[in-house]
Amino acid sequence: MLGCMRTTLTLDADVAALLRRMQQAHGRSFKAVVNDALRQGLRQMATPSESPAHYRTPVVDLGRCLTGSLDDVAEALAVAEGEQFR
Repeated sequence: MLGCMRTTLTLDADVAALLRRMQQAHGRSFKAVVNDALRQGLRQMATPSESPAHYRTPVVDLGRCLTGSLDDVAEALAVAEGEQFR
């Protein structure tokens, strides 16, 4: 097993804030929280993830178009509101 390695990391502000919150919430040292986060993240990165199931939109027959043309917005609104158009 390798020994400890001392290094300097530059953390983004959001990452540093999350680490500090975890440190305070769990009452652990900053070093311990960083090591645990790296272990978990590296394990997750090393494990191939399953591809997400593809969702297929069901096909539904909506019937015929109730307006002559959907390009005519005034006609489509009139039909939707139950008015006679032309």
